[in-house]
Amino acid sequence: MREISGRRRFRAGVLCNSILLLIVSVYADHSSNPSNGTRSESHSARKGSTIALICFLLLVVAVLSFFLYKIWEKKKREEQYARLLKLFEEDDQLEVELGLRD
Repeated sequence: MREISGRRRFRAGVLCNSILLLIVSVYADHSSNPSNGTRSESHSARKGSTIALICFLLLVVAVLSFFLYKIWEKKKREEQYARLLKLFEEDDQLEVELGLRD
């Protein structure tokens, strides 16, 4: 079980790093390769703020997804526990009806 969760963390880390490297490479490509010098500073500042906003939104979506997954996992666990309790309740009632236990 720990091996599976370790793999998931590793995959998530690789995904986050690859997205970060992609964003950094795009930003570095734009800043180190001025075409005609016609770009204004406001355009590059706007581009940087757009990238920062996208990174922030990705982070928010990732955190929200994590918490929703944890809530879903907890709900699923509670349902399985309730099903298990119901199974044992039915067995107890069956034993009483058959006279095996008072």
